[in-house]
Amino acid sequence: MLPRRHRLVDSSGFKEAVRRGKRAGSKSLVVHLLVPGSGSAADRESEPQVGFVVSKAVGPAVVRNRVKRRLRHQARESLSGLPGSAVLVVRALPAAAESTYEQLGADLRRCLERVL
Repeated sequence: MLPRRHRLVDSSGFKEAVRRGKRAGSKSLVVHLLVPGSGSAADRESEPQVGFVVSKAVGPAVVRNRVKRRLRHQARESLSGLPGSAVLVVRALPAAAESTYEQLGADLRRCLERVL
């Protein structure tokens, strides 16, 4: 589970990351990463936040929740590689429903490498 301080929950954070952030995609995921560039002390002290978008196109509720759990666990392992005040939005595509835990992790890492 992601610690509360790393969860992105406000819609304005999602919108800003999707609109202004760098984007990379794979077969099962699209990743949006926004790194605020002000370099202020507040930015360096704040921690990265991660949000997930898993639409009904992925599947029924059971499948969507399984995909979210897998992605949360994979994202938690990747938090240390994110810049200080980064905002990461991970959007699952319908192919994520058939992906294994290892495939989702590999896709997430590959996408993160491209946006960083």
